Amino acid sequence: MEQEVFEDALEAQSVSSEMDLAMAIEETTLALNLFLNNRFSEAKERMKPWADKSMYHALGYGTIMYMQATLTFDVADIQAAVYRLKKSLEVCQRFRRRNGVMTSLSKIVRQPNYNLYTEEEIHAELCYAECLLERALLTFIQDENLISFVKGGLKIRSCNLSYKECLQILSHKDWKSSKERVHFESGVSLGVGSFNLMISRLPSKVLRLLEFVGFSGNKEYGLSELEKGALIYPSLRSPLCSMVLLSYHTIATYVLGTADGDIELSERILETCLKDYPKGVIFLFFSGRIAEIKGDMAEAVQKFEESIESQQEWKQFHHLCYWELMWCHSYSCDWLLAIKFAEKLKHESRWSKATYAYQQAAFLLMLDNSSPEHLQRINTILLEVPQLKQRVAGKSIPVEKFAVRKARKYAMQGNRLVLPALELIYIWNGFTIINRNPHLLEPIIKIVELAIIDLETWKDKNENYADDYGLCMLLKGMCLKGLKCLTQAEHCFMEAASCEKRIRYDHYIVPYSLVELGLLFMRQDRCEEAKPLLESARCDYKHYSLESRLHFRIHSVLTELQKRGSAGPDISTNVTAVDSSSRTSPQRDNSIDDNDEEMMFFEPSAQCVPDADSDVIVDGVIQQKVVVAAL
Repeated sequence: MEQEVFEDALEAQSVSSEMDLAMAIEETTLALNLFLNNRFSEAKERMKPWADKSMYHALGYGTIMYMQATLTFDVADIQAAVYRLKKSLEVCQRFRRRNGVMTSLSKIVRQPNYNLYTEEEIHAELCYAECLLERALLTFIQDENLISFVKGGLKIRSCNLSYKECLQILSHKDWKSSKERVHFESGVSLGVGSFNLMISRLPSKVLRLLEFVGFSGNKEYGLSELEKGALIYPSLRSPLCSMVLLSYHTIATYVLGTADGDIELSERILETCLKDYPKGVIFLFFSGRIAEIKGDMAEAVQKFEESIESQQEWKQFHHLCYWELMWCHSYSCDWLLAIKFAEKLKHESRWSKATYAYQQAAFLLMLDNSSPEHLQRINTILLEVPQLKQRVAGKSIPVEKFAVRKARKYAMQGNRLVLPALELIYIWNGFTIINRNPHLLEPIIKIVELAIIDLETWKDKNENYADDYGLCMLLKGMCLKGLKCLTQAEHCFMEAASCEKRIRYDHYIVPYSLVELGLLFMRQDRCEEAKPLLESARCDYKHYSLESRLHFRIHSVLTELQKRGSAGPDISTNVTAVDSSSRTSPQRDNSIDDNDEEMMFFEPSAQCVPDADSDVIVDGVIQQKVVVAAL
């Protein structure tokens, strides 16, 4: 009943003929509530009349256009969002404090008197930073060249400086009332918290480079700022802080980290959000995601379906749910339903059709069906994969390049791949979810065991036996780890790593196995043994599939080791699960590789080559749409 009264009030309120700052914030808050209650067009129309005059209307209208562009990936939507955000920046710029040359120089030697800033000027600085961040993120996907990538980075740097200025204003201005401060403080918490959180998760080599040009990141500080912002209630940006926290704890830590998200905190945050937005598509999605993480696939499927049914206006939100439904069914070995949602994504979503096509084929390969029609369907899909590959900032997307390599390997091996769906589950870190539920693990380990038996029957005829056997050992080790058979899991990871010199194509298996072995040792408090393995995986291997994704995980694990106070030995090339004292780099067979470049953040050093791929972008494109949207 309260929700109905609230919505009626929104409908009854007309657009004001005058707009001061307080009224603009109130209007934008109402528009945000409309948006989070799935009334997207109404929210957009509420912002539009004043978008060229009011900084908050400009920010709100630009943000809605930005979210639409990132969800659809349509060229026209991206161009429209870029144009609107440029206009929004111009509006915010008109309200920002104008500093002359002498004033700018004086900032170097003494703190400005922020009490001289008007309320409009300080809010303009905050709105400018938020618009600039959205404009920068769109730059990465607008043009397919490296110049756009550099331009985006420069915009983010300017945005970071604006947020630092806002933090100084918050700390040193004498506020007349808490009402004046509350919306500004929640915005600063959102921006400063998000920046610290994002930068702190980057691999160490990238982090040192960013710190050199003025960036810095602290995960704990970032999380605390976001939690503080979420608790500043009611405020305009409180729900946005909640969305970023939910995105981090339920998505980012699982895709790019070690699945160490705080699910209890996420449940508390979500409970509050669902009270305000009980049918909100975004929060219903997070409800399903939490159930999925906890291993309750039936509850997760129900919540994702509820999220889909909650609105039909922006069907791009459905794609988020299709993605998760695909994984929920694959975790349950329900390959037919997994195929259904992979196919829906391939036909309806623009994010990464090559990835969706390969996933569809991988699930089809798990079925016990050798009919000519079935095999022809798989062949047709995999032949499409290379043609569907995209480029971002002029570079290949790592997960799509992985799909292309696998499609070519399938054809080269006479239309055969070993456990392709379980391999996909592994690279998307799905075993961290499956391991929470023994009922999910049991059928998967049986599938792996049967594959190993099958491999042995024609071992002598299989020239890629080491690749297939190493993959099976890695997957078996993950299953045994989930079943708490740690000694057997250790043996499997070491077996996988020992295939290094014989692997022809899937070179990623060795460094990934070393990391899994290091994580296993950490679980057993064998931290002194874990660190050399992690350092070896980070520095002794390069140019393998999904390299950057592994470096994100390694960074998270080494950070955790540092917290535990384990200094460990220095980086060494002769302490690994295999004898590396006589090891040379494996002879790389490039017959299934592309010749185009993959994304790199920086020139590699001689000692350590992190990030031959860039999963920062691809996971923003494919899996972490909610993170981008929340920002």
